[in-house]
Amino acid sequence: MPSESVVHVVDDDEAVRDSIAFLLRSAQLEVEVYESAVAFLGNVAGAAGCVVTDVRMPEMTGIELVRRLKELGNKLPVIVMTGHGDVPLAVEAMKAGAVDFIEKPFDDAAMLTAVRAALARGGAIGKRDAERAEIEQRLNSLSGREREVLLGLVGGQPNKIIAHNLGISPRTVEIYRANVMSKMEAPSLSDLVRMSMIAGVFE
Repeated sequence: MPSESVVHVVDDDEAVRDSIAFLLRSAQLEVEVYESAVAFLGNVAGAAGCVVTDVRMPEMTGIELVRRLKELGNKLPVIVMTGHGDVPLAVEAMKAGAVDFIEKPFDDAAMLTAVRAALARGGAIGKRDAERAEIEQRLNSLSGREREVLLGLVGGQPNKIIAHNLGISPRTVEIYRANVMSKMEAPSLSDLVRMSMIAGVFE
């Protein structure tokens, strides 16, 4: 089972943890269980997949866990489980960054649907992050002058304008442009623009 499919179940109630783990494993999903948010945070480095957490727990609540993950820059999608009548807590959790909430006692089908949606979302985020990291690595291989030419290109400037702005000849710009396209592995200018947007060059 790929690592993107791991469901991290965080609940201080052992019976609930075991019940959710059994349900998810019966659906061919990989599961890790934790008795507290603190225990999960101790193992969060490199974790992939999604998180299913109870909202009311000692030490650290589910909402505090969502906030902590956000502070750490961790983008794992989090589903929060709330008790009946805990709608204000569910709303607070969503505002903090949870992707979904499920009321206990939950319906098995509803839990599986929510988890699969969160895993799909987490996988997409993981792929985007990996793509961004790869593009940033290519950007870092550019020289200062190549980066200046890149900014001109993605800004829609023709070679003559870039040459004028940088105080170099249009022929030299063409050479730098070829180097940029090669180092960035960009088949076309539109690909170069897309890569630049993913890497946040315009931010």
